[in-house]
Amino acid sequence: MGGGAGTRLYPLTKERAKPAVPLGGKYRLVDIPISNCLNSGLRSIYILTQFNTMSLHRHIQASYKFDNFSRSFVDILAAQQTPLSTQWYQGTADAVRQNLRYFLEQPYEYFLILSGDQLYRMDFRVLLHQHIRSGAEITLAVTPVVRAAASDFGIMLSGPDHRITRFEEKPKDPAVLDELKLDGETLASISRGPEEELFQASMGIYVFNRDVLVECLDGDLADFGKHVIPKAIGERQVNAYVFEGYWEDIGTIRAFYEANLDLTSLVPKYSFFEATAPIYTHPRFLPGSKINGATLRQAIVSDGCIISDAHIERSVIGVRSIIRSGATIRNSVIMGGDYFETSAPEASPDVPPIGVGRNCVIDRAIIDKNARIGEGVVITPEGKAATLDAENYFIRDGIVVVPKDAVIPAGFWI
Repeated sequence: MGGGAGTRLYPLTKERAKPAVPLGGKYRLVDIPISNCLNSGLRSIYILTQFNTMSLHRHIQASYKFDNFSRSFVDILAAQQTPLSTQWYQGTADAVRQNLRYFLEQPYEYFLILSGDQLYRMDFRVLLHQHIRSGAEITLAVTPVVRAAASDFGIMLSGPDHRITRFEEKPKDPAVLDELKLDGETLASISRGPEEELFQASMGIYVFNRDVLVECLDGDLADFGKHVIPKAIGERQVNAYVFEGYWEDIGTIRAFYEANLDLTSLVPKYSFFEATAPIYTHPRFLPGSKINGATLRQAIVSDGCIISDAHIERSVIGVRSIIRSGATIRNSVIMGGDYFETSAPEASPDVPPIGVGRNCVIDRAIIDKNARIGEGVVITPEGKAATLDAENYFIRDGIVVVPKDAVIPAGFWI
């Protein structure tokens, strides 16, 4: 599912769909679920898109190509008007309903529905194996969360046989939460101690039997998580698959920022250095990065960068980043550029070249692609409101976000 507007990730979603937001220097969010599918041997993939689709479409078309002698494909199904429907997608279930004829052309008995904006590594064959073996009609992937996080998710209650008997959307009542926490037998089945207080949160990952999917979508229910699944729990065998690995829903600027910076840790929660389950993306054929006397600590530096006499600490540096001498970058995500600037802009202090200028200080910030940061600029959220909209920058969750193609004049202080 790649059609959401991603309003909580604004301004990163100002000009792109949420799954197209850059991640880890050289990837896009959508690369994660697609790579999980490919690594699990699932190679018939549809991506449903609707909002700000150009960047996402271009990335998919450039990244995922297969030979003509297999049934493998990654196809885009953009929202469209048809004789049966002239509406935009009204939700995740409605998006699948409007494209159901394409899915039913495939000879498969099971359909896996995924979100396009989560960070995790899962072998879907294990999920499918449990689904088939248990005789479930629908299986939801769930992850254990603590009480403090439970109110942000749809919470499931299931028995030792994994059958879900109750669903509550973002429960906040302590009494309701007490009823939903995992019992000792279920905790033991996932190797957790009886003293732990955990809840089963929906990951937005669903397996449907073919005929069950058709029947569940025979109506006007708009969304899987809010409408289809709660209704199905009372009518069908809906099971939970407990996933115990790292999983992060990249739903907010804070979540996006922390997930990126964690990649720079000595032992990150999520690692792209997994040889048996690599993450695929667009092959750009860029030159190796050129480092001219910089100081780097806990930094990820992507392809095609030029860094001169800068100090970079706990930061992610994206493709084609240009960081000039004297710059200091801490706890930040620099997304880089879509292209190399082959000629400098007209001489003007208000139009610096693409990249980070000399003697800049950037702390706790996200600098989107193609941003022009002039010389001597200081960017920090220190002493500012947690949420702020300005002409050429935003503050979200206490993090400064400089949007794509923004210009920050020389000497400017954020």
